[in-house]
Amino acid sequence: MTVFRIAPAVTDAFPDTLIALITATGLRGREPWPHTVAAVAELEQQLADGTWQPADETDPRIDAWHTAYRSFGTNPRRVRPSVDALGRRLAKKGALPRVNPAVDSYNAVSVRNGLPAGAFDLDLDHVTGDVDIRYADGTEEFTPLGEPDTIENPKPGEIIYADTASVLTRHWNHRDAHRTRVTEDSTRVAFLLETLHATRDGHFLKTAAHELQGLLLPHADQTAVCFLSPAKPQATA
Repeated sequence: MTVFRIAPAVTDAFPDTLIALITATGLRGREPWPHTVAAVAELEQQLADGTWQPADETDPRIDAWHTAYRSFGTNPRRVRPSVDALGRRLAKKGALPRVNPAVDSYNAVSVRNGLPAGAFDLDLDHVTGDVDIRYADGTEEFTPLGEPDTIENPKPGEIIYADTASVLTRHWNHRDAHRTRVTEDSTRVAFLLETLHATRDGHFLKTAAHELQGLLLPHADQTAVCFLSPAKPQATA
């Protein structure tokens, strides 16, 4: 079991934070996922028809993350929150990237609901110990997704996801690590969806969490949804 925790310093700085933790075990990433294929295609068609647009930085959901990034010294127009970058890519190209069914599922849910999303492969040796959402001290190491030979050091004060070995996500939700990437062979995965304004946007988060769970259910032995907040700062995946 893996415990996910939000550090007190982070909840003090962002007291309306709410994070959905969706876990799937016995995931079968090599079989067809027709509901995910349809969900992605529907978004792309709505964009093409002009009946829907992804949230951009003028949307309060995205603007909140830009403000948060600036608070810990990250320029959000150079290093964009994941949902912002994904929405911009979709708006420009007219299509979402196809990675694998699990990743395509959370990408579709993320951009549809205007919320950052990510995932970690919890299979043996991918995550070491528990996972903390905390401020970096600058000594940690991070190997970016797709760059297994690169090592970066987060800036002191940057918010990160980290296990006992290294950093799993930089700039809160900008980019995940190569070590914990989700592939077609991942069988135990923790998915996360985040908002900084639960009072205003909690309904988006809860809707998105159950939407993602619905896409996972046909292709997993078991799924579960729980939430982290300042009142309940840890949960087990």
